[in-house]
Amino acid sequence: MDSDSVGRLRKRQPLFWPNPNRRPVAACRDVLDRHAAGVADARARFARFAPLLADLFPELASTGGVIGSALTPIPGLAGMVRDPDGSPVVAPGSLFLKADHALPVAGSVKARGGVHAVLRVAERLALAAGLLDAPDDDHRALGEPAAREFFARHRISVGSTGNLGLSIGVMGRALGFAVDVHMSREARAWKKARLKRVGARVVEHAGDYSAACAVARAEASGRTDTHFIDDENSLDLFYGYAVAAGELAGQLAAAGIGISQERPLFLYLPCGVGGAPGGIALGARLGFGDAARIFFVEPVMAPCLLWGMASGRHEGADVAELGLTLATEADGLAVGRPSRFVGRLMEPLLDGCLTVSDMGLFRYLAALHAAHGIEVEPSAAAGPAGMEVLFADPAGWEFVRKRGGDPAAHVVWATGGRLVPAKEHAAYRAGAARMAREKGEG
Repeated sequence: MDSDSVGRLRKRQPLFWPNPNRRPVAACRDVLDRHAAGVADARARFARFAPLLADLFPELASTGGVIGSALTPIPGLAGMVRDPDGSPVVAPGSLFLKADHALPVAGSVKARGGVHAVLRVAERLALAAGLLDAPDDDHRALGEPAAREFFARHRISVGSTGNLGLSIGVMGRALGFAVDVHMSREARAWKKARLKRVGARVVEHAGDYSAACAVARAEASGRTDTHFIDDENSLDLFYGYAVAAGELAGQLAAAGIGISQERPLFLYLPCGVGGAPGGIALGARLGFGDAARIFFVEPVMAPCLLWGMASGRHEGADVAELGLTLATEADGLAVGRPSRFVGRLMEPLLDGCLTVSDMGLFRYLAALHAAHGIEVEPSAAAGPAGMEVLFADPAGWEFVRKRGGDPAAHVVWATGGRLVPAKEHAAYRAGAARMAREKGEG
């Protein structure tokens, strides 16, 4: 990474970092093939559990237990994205929001990975204990009293800034597991309260996300009755997230949008430790190949994946080295060190990273509500904010002109918001209005 870009990171300035190690699919087929079976296995596991999920969660009855989200046009935001000369450059009909902020069960993108990870633990234990004789047995048996009594003798543990803990807590408790959620200082009070209401044990930490995970990992070590779901390393989480790209492919096709090198797909994925965006990116490369242009979007105060990849040190890199403090309203993205495996896996697959300010997050949070009545939390507004940075940054604009196609399809991934209390949403919008006034006064 050049010294100018490092300086901009230190100064907390939004920027585009192009990944110099990105390779065509043909040159990284071994990487994709190595993980394709895991993604297919996750898809099959969701299908096996669907009847049970429909029984456990009334909100899934209409979908037969399928956890999915809509692909929503958001033309009202297109005019906000401009090139370095200030000209609008995105066609309103080409901009969409993947509404994982409204996913059932857990109300965030973590409902895919977190739920899948719990299902993986439950299925493995049930097969070993004879509650299921074979993977294709009717999984509704795992909702019966005997299964719940068995699962109650096991504990699931996780470290989280909030949304992952919610998904694992809700799913784990629905099956009868004891659940411990180790929550870092960034976690919102309402998320802690919601976990406690479903019967999860919330362990609060004064340290950051990595510190909370370290304690949870250490407590679970060596215990056969405790199953630690490691957001920094879990393939079960990763493959659960990856399933979403297949759903997106079907939705784009249904909308009559054919993705190709001539009409590429630009994906903007909010990024914390890297698991959810990494899984989605893997699924997108498997499904769309070289026609997918994939960007991770991180707060200027917590660009851990960018710094890990750009420095080549991955989990050995910490944004504190840049003088950054994780002080961002995007609590779900406030992570100092990246996943131990995602950065390395993304090296040939990711097109680049974008960093965004809290002002940018709140600007798009407010715009989504004003233009389309969509309520998201600050982390979930990273996608459109990052898109704006890509087009406004001279290096990003050059990337778009060379690889953009005419017209490209742009999908910003919304990651959380449905379960946010109404008063919190109102406070977010008030904060956005305050920031806009202060900017005008400046």
